[in-house]
Amino acid sequence: MLICCFVCSVIRKKICFLLPILYFRTMILITGATGLVGSHLALQLLENGEKIRAIYRNQSSILATKSLFELYNKSHLFDKIEWIQADITDIPSLEIAFANVVSVFHCAALISFDPNDEELLRKTNIEGTANMVNLSLSNGVKKVGFVSSIAALGDPNAAETIISETTEWNPEKPHSDYAISKYGAEMEVWRGQQEGLQVVVINPGIILGPGFWKQGSGKLFSAVANGLKFYTKGTSGFVSVIDVVNLLIMAMSKIDEKENGQRYIAIENNYSYETIFNEIAIALKVGKPKFYASYWQTELAWRWNWLTSILLNKKRMISKETMRSSHQLDCYSNEKARHQFDYQFKNVPLYIKEIGRYFNK
Repeated sequence: MLICCFVCSVIRKKICFLLPILYFRTMILITGATGLVGSHLALQLLENGEKIRAIYRNQSSILATKSLFELYNKSHLFDKIEWIQADITDIPSLEIAFANVVSVFHCAALISFDPNDEELLRKTNIEGTANMVNLSLSNGVKKVGFVSSIAALGDPNAAETIISETTEWNPEKPHSDYAISKYGAEMEVWRGQQEGLQVVVINPGIILGPGFWKQGSGKLFSAVANGLKFYTKGTSGFVSVIDVVNLLIMAMSKIDEKENGQRYIAIENNYSYETIFNEIAIALKVGKPKFYASYWQTELAWRWNWLTSILLNKKRMISKETMRSSHQLDCYSNEKARHQFDYQFKNVPLYIKEIGRYFNK
């Protein structure tokens, strides 16, 4: 009897010792939680009851995430985030962030189409992703979900009209430095898969969402609100940030040996920039852009911006790649994601109206 009591006591003590370890082994690490996708991802995971840790570079960047939570009246959930100051390009600062982590959602990236940022794009997007992959491998992380971009997808050949997950990248065709950096980042993720990680890649189109009006697609809303006059008729894939987050979480939950290494295009549909600008104008109750910017006009625009940036020592606002892409009729397929997850994307024009209600809050 005494022996049994002693054994039971030892077992209880071991269980009590192991419980915190088992609990903390459910920790999820998010990079880019101070951006549009990462902050929405953090909010959704917290609403799902997950325990998350998020990386930040400086205190002011956290305020953007806090403001987003307040925008959705979810301030009580913001306090549940465990923040770690680190940088994905600085390995020593990252190491502590990986303690007891089982899953990584890598959303951090630099988005820039300024040719002067080529080196910084490579360092942040490629080297930073390599660091996340290497530390995931060395710390026993099981799953990595990576937010890439449609910019990293392949180039359609003469026989193709729609870009899908299997469209092959052609290194001989011109690509922006941003596209090359995201493609290189994906190569690091696929390397991680070969070395034992379970990975999934989401390739979103242009991501729309509230709260970040001075960066990414938020600049589109700000530009239209400030009286944008010109539009182009090029097309691209657009998607709500809610859909990107939903697909990423669903894809991560379904990763196993069979489904390991999948990539999914995340777009609701393909729209012209003219249509998107008009929908934003309607949502914000301002005037629509009136003047069509032809190809030759945008060619002059990026050259003028290049010249003035040199003379005035200012950062370039537009580039050759962004101006030319604004005229391209790119068409992407979301068939794989829709069928794989039986998923219905949020209608982009309707979602733009939702975003509009948050714009002046």
